[in-house]
Amino acid sequence: MSLTIITSDNMNKLFLPFLGLIFLTACTQQKSDSTRCQTFAEAELPVEVVSDWAAAPSGLQASVGSTDRRYLKHEMPGLTQQQEWQGTAWRGERVSAQMVVWSKDSLSSVSGTFSDFKNSEGQTIPAEAAAIHFVRYVITDEFAEGCGHRKPEDYASSLSADMLDNITCFNLSPNTTRPIWITIDVPASAAPGLYTSTLQLYADGKKGERFTFQLEVLPQTLPPATEWAFHLDLWQNPYAVARVAGVEPWSKEHWDALRPVMKMLADAGQKVITATLNKRPWNGQTEDAFDSMIGWTKKADGQWAYDYSVFDQWVQFMMELGITSQINCYSMVPWGNYLFYFDEATGEEIRIAAVPGSKEYTELWVPFLQEFVRHLDEKGWREITRIAMDERNPTEMKAMLALLEETAPGMGVALADNHKSYREYPDQLTDLCVAHGAVVEPEDRAYRAEKGYITTWYVCCADVFPNIFTFSDPAEAAFIGWYTTAAGFDGFLRWAYNSWVIDPLVDSRFRSWPAGDTYTVYPDGRSSIRFERLREGIQDAEKIRILREKLQEEPEKIAQLEEMLVRFNILEKPDELEQLLQDGKALLDQLSR
Repeated sequence: MSLTIITSDNMNKLFLPFLGLIFLTACTQQKSDSTRCQTFAEAELPVEVVSDWAAAPSGLQASVGSTDRRYLKHEMPGLTQQQEWQGTAWRGERVSAQMVVWSKDSLSSVSGTFSDFKNSEGQTIPAEAAAIHFVRYVITDEFAEGCGHRKPEDYASSLSADMLDNITCFNLSPNTTRPIWITIDVPASAAPGLYTSTLQLYADGKKGERFTFQLEVLPQTLPPATEWAFHLDLWQNPYAVARVAGVEPWSKEHWDALRPVMKMLADAGQKVITATLNKRPWNGQTEDAFDSMIGWTKKADGQWAYDYSVFDQWVQFMMELGITSQINCYSMVPWGNYLFYFDEATGEEIRIAAVPGSKEYTELWVPFLQEFVRHLDEKGWREITRIAMDERNPTEMKAMLALLEETAPGMGVALADNHKSYREYPDQLTDLCVAHGAVVEPEDRAYRAEKGYITTWYVCCADVFPNIFTFSDPAEAAFIGWYTTAAGFDGFLRWAYNSWVIDPLVDSRFRSWPAGDTYTVYPDGRSSIRFERLREGIQDAEKIRILREKLQEEPEKIAQLEEMLVRFNILEKPDELEQLLQDGKALLDQLSR
């Protein structure tokens, strides 16, 4: 059985790209089944075209490309056309490839069909293991000074190939290039060996070029993502999903919209559920402010009542997708130190400033913590729940931790620490994440490992490398997994998995921070080049962990692996980042055989 995926793009221009308007359009497949599909028009920006499109051959042009490149929309890719792709994979691994198509002519219904992958023994990986995604362009900007408020006109803008669309038809406009991202999910049951498949391209209902895909499946097996040790913590924003989908928060439609987005995260090995204890823990800095997942009500008699219904549904929903290791609850030290509750006596929402250590703070948090601990014990979630803070200063942290230890002794704490303050509370931070470049002293690292504490690192708007902005080099995302292992961390944190901007399908820029800083994937379960490469690096980190265990009796091979990892323990971008990754992957392949 072969898998046919047909895609189309209505390339009507957006005359007002900054408004990010989405136009729906339909196209009719040129083949006999007359399948129809819908898509939207990308933004257009003024560009100076240097390619001599008139000199290009007529019809669809295509070649195997590189997953390290973001190909420009209005330029020919400058490739020596290549008809064969070769790759390696462990059983259970996802691998990616990138094709590029371009044409000086207008072409309808560009599509591709994979045949089954077969080896010389007649064993098969079904064609359905390969998925084709046409890469979509979004408006991006530049790093410049990194963090801070931005006016679009003050920063260079361009179109970046990033979003992997799930559309089923694609029309190619004249004088344009379109990347095609291919993922191959190798079954864990696949027999080792060299497998071959063909990719047949179509355009205007006619056969185009054929490409050979050769995949070497190695003897090693990558376990399911739920069993990966890499501690991935990408913060989720369910409120952004409700707004973009145009549905009521926590309605059935909201849960339906959440599922494909969060399933991608679970499949990448996510370990942490992002939950909120109170409203606006980050003081509303994103397009969609976080609401409280727990309802706080002060009764007319002064007693407190708490509604855990949304919190419980959210946690259970994420656990059913496979994210079961940890629940991080934000925050006992919110940005701005404001807390919110409903006052039954007045019938109004109350906002109160409550600084850690103050009387107001104690009066609000003590009854809540007592009841929250009881509820967590009832659900069986206390051991995996962390009271979580983001970049809070040591004075406030100490006051909060004192109250927490007195009221809910033994409750775990998570902190993204940009104050280098972790040594001031060594036994309360069961989950410590330090800013990129911060040093966790070897003796502290050893102590935390002995106690079973998690130690990770993060990047944000302040870090030019490595990062996953929409303009970042794709290889940087894969580097993150290698650096995590090389620097001795347990995993990686990024503050925004899906805090979407106003129109994330069209324009990735935000009023603060470089473009793409607020989200890694796109609505409706659309992945990105950044996210697929990040997952690739995490898989490599897992492979390193497994090989370290398997090669304990072969010190020469272990030494080779450790020598390679030293090359990745760097803070600045090397001149040959792509080659460094190729060298690392080649060694993993060699050791895996």
